[in-house]
Amino acid sequence: MSAVDLNSDLGEGFGRWTLGDDEQMLGIVSSANVACGFHAGDPASIRRTLRSAVAHGVTVGAHVGYRDLAGFGRRNMDVPDDELEADVAYQIGALRGLADAEGAVVTYVKPHGALYNTAAVDERVARAVAAAVAAVDPGLVLLGLPGSVALAAGEAAGLATATEAFADRAYTPEGRLVSRREPGAVLHDADDVARRMLRLVTEGVVTAVDGSDVAVRADSVCVHGDSPGAVAMARRIRDLFDAEGIELAAFAPARGSGPAA
Repeated sequence: MSAVDLNSDLGEGFGRWTLGDDEQMLGIVSSANVACGFHAGDPASIRRTLRSAVAHGVTVGAHVGYRDLAGFGRRNMDVPDDELEADVAYQIGALRGLADAEGAVVTYVKPHGALYNTAAVDERVARAVAAAVAAVDPGLVLLGLPGSVALAAGEAAGLATATEAFADRAYTPEGRLVSRREPGAVLHDADDVARRMLRLVTEGVVTAVDGSDVAVRADSVCVHGDSPGAVAMARRIRDLFDAEGIELAAFAPARGSGPAA
């Protein structure tokens, strides 16, 4: 691959509580998954993140999640289909309203946390998410794990889809993410993370927790904004990609515009 997207989950503060360094990350990444208020984010802080994304030329996506501020959207929830569809549509609409105010364009949707993981394997949840995205705007791209039920549901709903790998997460031999409840699930060494992602982009594989190589195709690489050392990891990835001649380019640039730098 001569080009790849680098994304991060941003806008995840709430009121006086801040999480991560959005300003620095927005100077590194090409796409920002912006919280929509359900798992994190309040309107004022979300709007500041959007304003900074515009200033940095970063593409914006809606990071939709379960209604779970206390659990940061990482707790499994059993939500009826119609309620889940409405919740996802509501979040996309809220972010688009704030984006309009800042001259940003929401071009894709990425589920967050437990919703992301559940939609990857649960057809009912995946269909509800895809139906909500298609109902709001069938031109939005759905971002998710390669080979997941979520992306299959998105394609069935007529959506364009894009695949994602995680720089700061360990993988199982089956190509899934190691549960955050397991030791070693979150990676912290910036140099090791960058080398893993370079191999992903150049060879199409990552090393699983058992030492085996797992084939992973990714249009985008994610560094979680709330991970310790997130900025250092993202910067090291970008520096290594630059050194290897790999361009950073948003997988879903604003319609009518070129890729974000």
